[in-house]
Amino acid sequence: MTQSISTYKCFDVDTSNGISHVVMNRPEQMNSMIKEFWAELPELVKTIETSGQTRVIVLSAKGKHFSAGMDLSVFESGENLKTDTPTDREKLKQLVLWLQSSFNALERCRVPVIAAIQGACIGGAFDMVAACDLRYATADASFKIQEINLAMMADLGGLQRLPYLLPDAVVRELAFTGEALTAERALSLGLINEVLPDHEALLKRVMQVAEQIAARAPLAISASKEAINYARDHSIQDALLHCANLQASIFSGADLAECMRARKEKRNTSFANLHGLKQTL
Repeated sequence: MTQSISTYKCFDVDTSNGISHVVMNRPEQMNSMIKEFWAELPELVKTIETSGQTRVIVLSAKGKHFSAGMDLSVFESGENLKTDTPTDREKLKQLVLWLQSSFNALERCRVPVIAAIQGACIGGAFDMVAACDLRYATADASFKIQEINLAMMADLGGLQRLPYLLPDAVVRELAFTGEALTAERALSLGLINEVLPDHEALLKRVMQVAEQIAARAPLAISASKEAINYARDHSIQDALLHCANLQASIFSGADLAECMRARKEKRNTSFANLHGLKQTL
């Protein structure tokens, strides 16, 4: 079943065969993140994951570049950036937390998120892909912590997530210099999974990976993502206990039996989707 969602200003969304393809659709503006972006991203992620029809999300962009990050129009009104009084500073803090929540939605989503990156991935876009589960890029892709070049610190999750994805010294180099990280170097350091020659090859490869994930048991995939994220943020012993509890809660004899039957019958497996989630009681 194919379902298209076209009610967003910054995104096109299409769901087919368990894969939701979320596409940033402002190539003329390098897919910069305008005010609407920050509300639309968590909204669409919530809509996708609560439907129960999606097993994996692909995040890509139209045009030559993935994203230039925060649109300069966001800074045109200095009202939100005032720090003259304690209440001004509290307001700015809450704004930053709200912006962070947009990318947190990708990390907390119960299905994997794959980023397909071409060209420039700058500032907030770098923060965004750091919150994804897998990252694939074109040979001309580059990654930059742009905020330091604007006399700011990056504050949307990159400085917190990248130390788990890159060596500490490299994160510091990028954060302190504002220099770009090439796709070739990003691959060698383990930030991205694979480099493809162009955008067409990138999307083809990412969709192949998405199809592989969508063919696996959704309960096991969702639990695996939860276990990996939990282990990153906790001690090994805490994470082992969490894993045992999680396995006991999601183990499906029916899914295991389906795997065995499919292997014996030399066919593809067929699993039930995750349950849809009610957004209200």
